[in-house]
Amino acid sequence: MARIDSLFVTSLYRDELASTSERRLVKELEHSCRVIAEDDVAGQSWSERNKYPGYTSYASLTDLPDRDPSFGALIDILDNHVAAFGKAVDFDLGGKKLSLSSIWINILEPGGFHGSHLHPHSVVSGTLYLAFPKGASAIKFEDPRLGQMMAAPPRKAKARATHQTFVSAEPKSGTLLLWESWLRHEVPLNTSDSQRISVSFNYGW
Repeated sequence: MARIDSLFVTSLYRDELASTSERRLVKELEHSCRVIAEDDVAGQSWSERNKYPGYTSYASLTDLPDRDPSFGALIDILDNHVAAFGKAVDFDLGGKKLSLSSIWINILEPGGFHGSHLHPHSVVSGTLYLAFPKGASAIKFEDPRLGQMMAAPPRKAKARATHQTFVSAEPKSGTLLLWESWLRHEVPLNTSDSQRISVSFNYGW
């Protein structure tokens, strides 16, 4: 009997920060992000110059854990999740560990979007969602083989997720997503009438 094996799997890690203390941390982080965004003049200027539709601390702040203890608490949580993801995808780390290399705030205004991109020079990337209003855009991942598909026909509208060319992952407040940093992704138009707030990060080896 013929058999079809799945090769070269692309993994997406998902968990919910749902305990009482984690839910409290998510609320504290959301508040902290709003306060930091108001005070970060350099980040506001960078976002405006680069036409980022909202605010990001990506190019302006490298000391979030020193500015606010809630970010330090978050990193302790992230370290454990990233270690679990690395184990699940069979990374051979040679006795070393994956460690945080960058972390930043994203506040996407209504009507804003973030074009397709990946995170070079990192191993694992991810996002924790703090505020995800109804109608906000889900993160959209692209099949990394897309450029090699050439004459392949399109997939059926109801194709299994494992066979789709693009897969969207709709989060909620407290959702944590992790993926390997080479995986291209984008944030389509925010069609809600509220801000979409998240914290993104990279881990290196």
